[in-house]
Amino acid sequence: MNKRFLLLSSALLLLVNCKNEMKIKTKDYPSAPKDTTIVDNYFGTMVKDEYRPLEDDNAPETVAWVKAENEVTNDYLSRIPYRNALKKRLTALYDYPKYGIPERHGDNLLFFKNDGLQNQSVLYIQNGKEETPGVLLDPNTFSEDGTVALVTVSVSKDNRYLAYSVAESGSDWVEIRVMDMESRKVLADTIRWVKFSGAEWSEGGFYYSRYDEPEKGKERTNTNEYQKVYYHKLGTSQADDKLIFEDKQHPLRYFSPVVGDDDEYLFVVASEGTSGTQIYYKKRKSDAPFKILYEGFASDYTPVWCKNGKLLALTNNGAPNGRLIETALGGAEPVTRDLIPEGENLLESVSVAGGKIFASYLQDACTKVWEYTLEGDAVREIAFPALGAAAGFSGGDNDTEIYYSFSSFNYPPTVYKYDVVAGSSVPVFQGEAAFSPDDFVVEQLFFESKDGTKVPMFLNYKKGIQRNGNNPVHIYGYGGFNINMPPSFSPANILFMEQGGIYVSVNLRGGGEYGEEWHKAGMLENKQNVFDDFIAAAEYLVKEKYTNPDKIAVSGGSNGGLLVGACMTQRPDLYAVAFPRVGVLDMLRYHKFTVGWGWAVEYGSSDNQEQFDYLIKYSPLHNIRKGTCYPATMVMTADHDDRVVPAHSFKFGATLQQAQGCDKPVLIRIDSNAGHGAGKPTGKAIDEMTDMYAFMFYNLGVTPKIGQ
Repeated sequence: MNKRFLLLSSALLLLVNCKNEMKIKTKDYPSAPKDTTIVDNYFGTMVKDEYRPLEDDNAPETVAWVKAENEVTNDYLSRIPYRNALKKRLTALYDYPKYGIPERHGDNLLFFKNDGLQNQSVLYIQNGKEETPGVLLDPNTFSEDGTVALVTVSVSKDNRYLAYSVAESGSDWVEIRVMDMESRKVLADTIRWVKFSGAEWSEGGFYYSRYDEPEKGKERTNTNEYQKVYYHKLGTSQADDKLIFEDKQHPLRYFSPVVGDDDEYLFVVASEGTSGTQIYYKKRKSDAPFKILYEGFASDYTPVWCKNGKLLALTNNGAPNGRLIETALGGAEPVTRDLIPEGENLLESVSVAGGKIFASYLQDACTKVWEYTLEGDAVREIAFPALGAAAGFSGGDNDTEIYYSFSSFNYPPTVYKYDVVAGSSVPVFQGEAAFSPDDFVVEQLFFESKDGTKVPMFLNYKKGIQRNGNNPVHIYGYGGFNINMPPSFSPANILFMEQGGIYVSVNLRGGGEYGEEWHKAGMLENKQNVFDDFIAAAEYLVKEKYTNPDKIAVSGGSNGGLLVGACMTQRPDLYAVAFPRVGVLDMLRYHKFTVGWGWAVEYGSSDNQEQFDYLIKYSPLHNIRKGTCYPATMVMTADHDDRVVPAHSFKFGATLQQAQGCDKPVLIRIDSNAGHGAGKPTGKAIDEMTDMYAFMFYNLGVTPKIGQ
């Protein structure tokens, strides 16, 4: 018996060892540049920051470390056996025509289209007399690797000129160029050092916002200050542009020009960050100084339409769910009245087209659009095919047909033409991806957060899923900056659901799905509510037998990267895999880089003692505890991200690698020639999703059956 027992034990031990040998192990993590002497004093609290040398992304030591980290990551990912099969399936899912929302400008219809796998969408133009559209701008010709993107386009009021902004490698810096649409000739006019601004056309030129030229070599890290508004006259040099508006007393404010629809009034929208605005105005041709129209910065005001001395603006002043106001500008003093009062649902956006107002509401995170007269009388609700999100409804005052798009989790974006007179819609461009939408279910559930607040989330999965407590789950969230997360389509999520996964999107506090009160409940000193919501969502899915902690992956980008970083450090036991993507992970120093100062209205600042006291409690970088077993983690960032600088991810990843208390991998994926996400080429998007889902499946213990 003893001999048989020993033989059996040896066999079991051999089996265990074989399994361990089969498990992919990471190469040794490289040593990151550090300085153990760096300690900051925050109101008597001493905080070490030994990886601060990584903030200098141009330093040779940092460059060498980035290269070494990518070698570790690429080695690990290359050994996942089904990685290539995932890429092949993702490529097939991405390969379908994608259309932007057409806009009419005079006799021309302009719209974007991507044939399927083009790195960048192409801008087409179709004259009313022609049946076949032609290419107006093809950004795929701007660079060999597709990393130069077309960011914004704007047509002059006489419908002749096109101003378009171009960004390289995902940077927030853009260059504005001008094309004569009749001759297709690109003019010599070139505007540089523009950020968060397009061209606002007026008579003979356009207004735009820019910063002073930054210090060479520090373009992607130094703080951006003193944004100014200029006017550029066509055919002249940028050096001759006229300064229209500046504020020497407030270096940390944004200033955006808006020209009235009839070119009579010029507005400047000022903000101190990502919420709260103040509106200045004047008659455009007047030499009189700007006056304040709407006082800031406690509320938001967004100009919608201005003609014949009448301005329509969307505001949440005195109306957390939003209201549309009308202001008569022609008298001695502006006179304002409600045009569309606040309702039960969030009034998310408003447009004017075809002589009508189109008001877009959110009802439990899904779009509802109502048509109104210019006097504010309700006409009809626009019918949509399912729970989802709609956008568009813009056009000229005399247009009888306008366009909008609709999409959902299992419904690729479809472009509709809307007859303003008849109130009817017909599909004109329909994206048909390589899957059957009827195979999938979209379900909305509500769960209770830690404090009893009911929070909605969408569950998306293949029909036939059993609540057996063992399904792989991918939970996504954002929860901040008043940004709403309605249903949206992603080919990558279809791949996950095809393999039996449940994709979950949570509408966390901090977003604006239920108005400004919902936003405020997840900002500043209330930010912990957002993390509690996300944690409660996972706990609900476990409790209701959808899954278990060994099968849960979480992801989020930017502010969502902060979300993932905070939740994985607060509840490492709840998740198997984590993807903090381009995340804000150092909450004590985020405001010291580029436009990070603009987020202080949302987060607070470590320069304020009261705000420091709550920031330090959840800052992901500062809450990593050595010896804790954290989820398998792939920190994701990009070398040209000049919004959330890669230093956040560098410092977090280096710290997490040294602290990890178990054998779960901690990788850092650092994309090259890429930024915060906007304008990312299709090829890079497929590569990123391939690596993400390969890492996810492998560390959830799921072997994909591609094509089954």
